[in-house]
Amino acid sequence: MTVTETRVITKRIHDRPEDSWTIDGALASGAYEGLRAAFAMGRDAIGEEQVKASGLRGRGGAGFPTATKWSFLPAGSYPRYLVVNADEGEPSTFKDRMLIERDPHQLIEGIAIAAFAIECNLAFVYIRGEFALGYERLEQAVAEAKAKGFLGMNILGSGFDLDIVVHRGAGAYICGEETALLESLEGERGMPRIRPPFPAIEGLYAKPTVVNNVETISTLPHIVRMGGEEYAKLGVDRSTGTRVFSLSGHVKRPGNYEVELGVTFRDLLYSPELGGGITDDRKVKFFIPGGASSQWLTGADEHLDAPLDMDFLEQNLGVMLGSGAVMVFDETVNPALVAWRLAKFFADESCGKCTPCREGTGWVEKVLYRIAHGQGRPQDFDMLLDVCDNISPGVTTAPFAQTTICPLGPSVVSPVASLQKYFRDEVLAMCTGPSTIPVSAS
Repeated sequence: MTVTETRVITKRIHDRPEDSWTIDGALASGAYEGLRAAFAMGRDAIGEEQVKASGLRGRGGAGFPTATKWSFLPAGSYPRYLVVNADEGEPSTFKDRMLIERDPHQLIEGIAIAAFAIECNLAFVYIRGEFALGYERLEQAVAEAKAKGFLGMNILGSGFDLDIVVHRGAGAYICGEETALLESLEGERGMPRIRPPFPAIEGLYAKPTVVNNVETISTLPHIVRMGGEEYAKLGVDRSTGTRVFSLSGHVKRPGNYEVELGVTFRDLLYSPELGGGITDDRKVKFFIPGGASSQWLTGADEHLDAPLDMDFLEQNLGVMLGSGAVMVFDETVNPALVAWRLAKFFADESCGKCTPCREGTGWVEKVLYRIAHGQGRPQDFDMLLDVCDNISPGVTTAPFAQTTICPLGPSVVSPVASLQKYFRDEVLAMCTGPSTIPVSAS
């Protein structure tokens, strides 16, 4: 059976490609009806009933239940803030950028619903600095929403006030981690905080704060309009609803695809209306199922036929859906070269706060470079595993055992753990150099 997209949050983008980002295009296709419904049902019904019933889980990587996250806010503690994480910096992840550029009013409506539900009167969107078009369109959309009465004082006569601040980041991947994002938003250097306290207790400006991803917030208008129970009928088990997957690499039709959770990787890669198959009809050698931080899967049937189900993948295969980026590599690819390139990214982006990450990511990158470029020594791979074990103990076990404050350190371990699981013999065959090499070449 051919699997097609299930368009919920991307429907307006496809139905009105010529003006989906404008206030007129948005209103013509039902924008802000969910906000009106939210005001009618009352704030308690949104989080405790609709969002909880929907089973919505964070779409940014961790997959934490959204309603539960909101419930951690301490009662009676004000002011409180909503921060939208739009600092999408995971390699090959480009779904949030599309949602911001092509449908900013959906995001604004979701922000207004969430802010109303958690009793927040000031929200922030921390957007990646490189997203110039997205920033311009989001700023324009905020102004349009204010002019139409969907933001500002006494929104739609509800008595609820809300302002949105759009803040541009400066291109630091680490600021995608929520506490580093909060540090940056406060004007400090973007470095992760030690927890506890968690942001819900002491977040932005030491006040209770909810941090949600762009895709998570963009889903809220549809949950309110459909009803939480109806939305939960989409998906499978605890992975309810749809997700937008950024498909890239050796597929015939790379791009963003919104599919119902529970379809398989084979469906995503091979369905004619989705990935369309592998480039030049080659075979899949391996693929990364959840962004650069995830461990890998191979072209084996049990991996291709695994469902896009957060819990199934973590419990049975030790991988995650993460950021929603699926990177596909065919049989011509050297896996050590991919691992090195990913390690180089994480080494470059380490903030340097934690010693195992600051030092270890650089060592991993250098050793992988030697191996991938034909200079590997026989002992290099085992040494690599030993270094990784000091960053993330139990190098071949499920993520994220870690010796660092945030998951960036363990992220550099994921490609190495994948080489150990699936390509150890191939990697060892590359390690044919002399057992010792001059220090200057190390």
